[in-house]
Amino acid sequence: MGTVVSFELRPQRSDAEAADSMAEAVAEAVAWLHWVDETFSTYKATSEISRLDAGELAVEQCHPEVRAILSLCEDLRRDTAGYFDARAGGRLDPSGAVKGWSIERASGILTARGWPDHLVDGGGDVRVHGRAGHRGGWQLGITHPFRRDALCAVVHLEEGAVATSGTYERGLHVIDPHRGRPATDLAAVTVVGPELVYTDAYATAALAMGDEAARWLTSLDGYEGLVIDAVGRPVETPGFVRYRVDTGVVSSSKI
Repeated sequence: MGTVVSFELRPQRSDAEAADSMAEAVAEAVAWLHWVDETFSTYKATSEISRLDAGELAVEQCHPEVRAILSLCEDLRRDTAGYFDARAGGRLDPSGAVKGWSIERASGILTARGWPDHLVDGGGDVRVHGRAGHRGGWQLGITHPFRRDALCAVVHLEEGAVATSGTYERGLHVIDPHRGRPATDLAAVTVVGPELVYTDAYATAALAMGDEAARWLTSLDGYEGLVIDAVGRPVETPGFVRYRVDTGVVSSSKI
């Protein structure tokens, strides 16, 4: 998927049996992510997504998970007024849905394997489950888009996901489908919510929206956001304060 995935598991005991169990759980989650990469990669000509985009494969011939993702992408396109579009760049690229969905599933694997207290980080998009320690939830830093050595906020989350879409890591990679050009109005959008598949996709759509992003995020039930424009001005949705621990470098106004 063009990124790195890391795991943090919090064991409730430290014996050899627990260590073996942890290793097996992580191995299963990693195997799942490798399957996702082989199936959905836009970098590999042999993946089903690449073959589908090239016309070498029909939708009906694809794996059921591929068909499910294509259906999800269409739902997201509709729900975001077309700002999330798997073909925005001119070719089929469902990565904006696949990453969050696959990490969400990896988190489910760890829980099913008996490791409910964990964090899975896919290139800065994070799913947390359970407890980080005896004090409960997880504290997650959000990188400042203009100061790589600083945070623009720290959020406290006991269950759910945080995703950021921005121009500071991968450049102008998000396309505004309505204007057919890279989205340049915003530097970064961070979304907090219950599931990573939607927080990630909504962050991507909001970045493409530009100036309307914060108002649109405010309309979503169960999701909150922090929006930083191209010159560094931050705006947060009204409920974002519930998650904020530290304002860090910037102080946000509310939409």
